[in-house]
Amino acid sequence: MTSATPQNEETAILACTISRDVQNFDLLIEDMEGALGERWGDLGFAEALTFFNQPEANSLQFVALAIDGEDEDNLSLMGEIITQAKDKKIKIVLIAEDVTPASLHQLLRKGADEFVPYPLPEGELQEAIDRMNKPEPVAVAPGSDAARAAGDSKEGALFVIQGLAGGVGSTTMAVNLAWELATVSDKEAPSVCLIDLDLQYGTVSTYLDLPRRETVFEMLSDTAAMDDDVFNQALQSYEDKLQVLTAPSDMVPLDLITQEDIERVIEKARKHFDYVIVDMPTTLVHWSETVLQAAHVYFALIELDMRSAQNALRLKRALQAEELPFNKLRFALNRAPKFTDLNGKGRVKRMGESLGISIDLQLPDGGKPVMQSGDHGLPLANAAAKNPLRKEIAKLAKSLHSLGSSSAEAA
Repeated sequence: MTSATPQNEETAILACTISRDVQNFDLLIEDMEGALGERWGDLGFAEALTFFNQPEANSLQFVALAIDGEDEDNLSLMGEIITQAKDKKIKIVLIAEDVTPASLHQLLRKGADEFVPYPLPEGELQEAIDRMNKPEPVAVAPGSDAARAAGDSKEGALFVIQGLAGGVGSTTMAVNLAWELATVSDKEAPSVCLIDLDLQYGTVSTYLDLPRRETVFEMLSDTAAMDDDVFNQALQSYEDKLQVLTAPSDMVPLDLITQEDIERVIEKARKHFDYVIVDMPTTLVHWSETVLQAAHVYFALIELDMRSAQNALRLKRALQAEELPFNKLRFALNRAPKFTDLNGKGRVKRMGESLGISIDLQLPDGGKPVMQSGDHGLPLANAAAKNPLRKEIAKLAKSLHSLGSSSAEAA
């Protein structure tokens, strides 16, 4: 680390950490040194605002804004740092530890380019730097030869849902979140792909009344040969608004696919769609890590019962033992107590405290209409639009879409 005062082009600093005290983020110091050697500096929050207005700031390629729970009282200052950095065309990596989702949402909407949880997963900072260093896509006129050659290339957001116990409603959430995202806007509806990775008991096809096709098994059996045509042939359209990759027609082993297979399928889906929703099996498999690392938001669905609590604790221990990014998980409580159920609300609070987790999303009990909509192969929006569960999932979809739209505009 050097002082934030470059001497010439060969010694100019390329990045800065911005924090209350960088010594609180020792892993960040190690990763910055590994990525940049001595060509980075450290700034306090107030120092950063002053430094941005100095000529020496012109050499900065990015800043790493590192915050923890104690900094949430100064979100307006954090937002001003992000705004001024964006004005100077400086990329921002947000490093956060023990920060609430609402605060992260607010800062990401301000224009942060990348988010990495702390403690830093191995290699994650370097990957974030590589993504920011990718050249900006060249704008091409619609209908031109360049546009046709470029095709429909995107960099879609990946949202993953995994139930931590049987019957907690993960497929219901995945199907309805995908549908709400696909219909979130009447003018410019985003493209959405729903992928069922519960290869044995996946029921996305049942919930949308879609047939299972042999092409899915054929594609998963040889993803190395998968091109755009093969991938598109495996998809099915639901009401011309949602593309779905169902589970295979026959029950197959969960180890049918490898980590490389999963990487190829996710990469292909993100290339063609604005949003990719993945419904995971309850079981942890060898490619679960691949999905977790790739996910922008990973919803872990639980209920207010002992089995969910025990499984959440076991999952936490498993991920932390392997030094996997447990902080990426966003715990969602299905069939949550009503607002007037003070006893139930107290149980939710005690559950989170005893497990050492934050329950970020509470979904109400939708009752019999939820089961009936699944039996009829219809999203809740089409079967019971006023259902409280449907309203909450629609609210979540709008929030996620708003976050994605703000990030796209900032880019």
